[in-house]
Amino acid sequence: MTSPLISPASGGRWTPRLWGTLLVLCAAMFLDALDVSMVGVALPSIGADLGLSTSALQWIVSGYILGYGGLLLLGGRAADLLGRRQVFLVALGVFALASLLGGLVDSGPLLIASRFVKGLSAAFTAPAGLSIITTTFPEGPLRNRALAIYTTCGATGYSMGLVFSGLLTEAGWRLTMLLPAPIALIALLAGLKLLPRTERERGRGGYDVPGAVLGTVSMLLLVFTVVEAPEVGWGSVRTVVSFAAVAVLLAAFVTVERRSPSPLVRLGVLRSGPQVRAQLGALTFVGSYIGFQFLVTLYMQQLLGWSALHTALAFLPAGALVALSATKVGAVIDRFGTARLIVVGFALMVTGYVLFLRIDLDPVYAAVILPTMLLVGSGFALTFPSLNVQATNGVDEHEQGMVSGLLNTSVQVGGAIFLAVVTAVVTAHAPEHGDASPQAVLDSYRPGLVVVAVVALAGLLITLTGLRPRRNRQAAGTSVVVAKSTPREAERVAVRD
Repeated sequence: MTSPLISPASGGRWTPRLWGTLLVLCAAMFLDALDVSMVGVALPSIGADLGLSTSALQWIVSGYILGYGGLLLLGGRAADLLGRRQVFLVALGVFALASLLGGLVDSGPLLIASRFVKGLSAAFTAPAGLSIITTTFPEGPLRNRALAIYTTCGATGYSMGLVFSGLLTEAGWRLTMLLPAPIALIALLAGLKLLPRTERERGRGGYDVPGAVLGTVSMLLLVFTVVEAPEVGWGSVRTVVSFAAVAVLLAAFVTVERRSPSPLVRLGVLRSGPQVRAQLGALTFVGSYIGFQFLVTLYMQQLLGWSALHTALAFLPAGALVALSATKVGAVIDRFGTARLIVVGFALMVTGYVLFLRIDLDPVYAAVILPTMLLVGSGFALTFPSLNVQATNGVDEHEQGMVSGLLNTSVQVGGAIFLAVVTAVVTAHAPEHGDASPQAVLDSYRPGLVVVAVVALAGLLITLTGLRPRRNRQAAGTSVVVAKSTPREAERVAVRD
């Protein structure tokens, strides 16, 4: 289906309105990533000002992750059912309001609540924004270019968030909370004029209320359990019971989705090998990177004594590579295909993580740290856009929101799970108080870095299976069609439409 914003007679050239639409969506993606990275550096100042304990400070970060990761499946399907434009704009307005409130409150619980609401709103803007792109830009070079720009805006937001937080925290932590509000408001006003109107999915199948409840509750409980596990203990009764409850809820969710005439997630989409590899690739890719960034930040600030701004600038080469590649990666995807680029990107990141194991207490940045940053930045620039393209290619328009929600869920759950694992490994190897020398602390970080490299290696091995020779294999640059509906599923769709 050709987008109303792209005229076949134009030869696929982008109009000013089309660029404006993409910039609005990129702004939301930029804000989501910016908000995640900015708050981390400001936590010590927030704790001192509001008198919050370490566990309470953790929930300023975890509250956002909980709302974001827990509601993505619902957000993705809501975009399909209620209209992508409507869902995106309403959620962006909520994001702006929550940002404003977060910068004005004087209470820890209220700040945590505002962060949860921001995460909740991002759980709707992220899949809605991605599905607007995939339904506005036709599959192929135009969509690949748009997705490359969109995803690299997220990576740029994360990198710039580190720099902004170092600068803004010096003036006051509230500025880190308030900064997204005017940007979100401007994007909202522009979106009201520029975003294409979309219809709701029509049909008689109704809404999958039981699936929505089970999916949301299971994701919320999973993220909550993973976030809390390092503090209460992975082997504690509370953690074991929570994981068991998650397993029961997910089993019930699968049963409901298989029987629902209008499922929240059509499970048949996961019969596609490329789709499964994209989801697992996103899980391990983001999980390894978040764990790496967490450990490197601790290493630079606690052991090397670098300031927040100094640390942010150390990450800047990686972010700069991603930003500079934004308009070029789409053409590379067209030429080589997603599977090859994902493999190459993972290989670069694994190499970078392994090289970082050479760190000591007096590193030469250009010789020890910079090579890893360049490799990780290059890997990020190739892998993340390619994962988004592979996950959304070949998907019917009415399921783009669902697939976008699945992909973003993999991203958030992967980040939460593997960060918790890395934290647990570092804690297990932490020195006793009597031997808390800098070298002992550094030695406790190394097992965590090994876990990061192993997770990325697992992602590489998974994605390598996509390079196996097949009969009648499609050309490298063409899209891969995901599993279509079974006859029973197709009959349900026909009833709805």
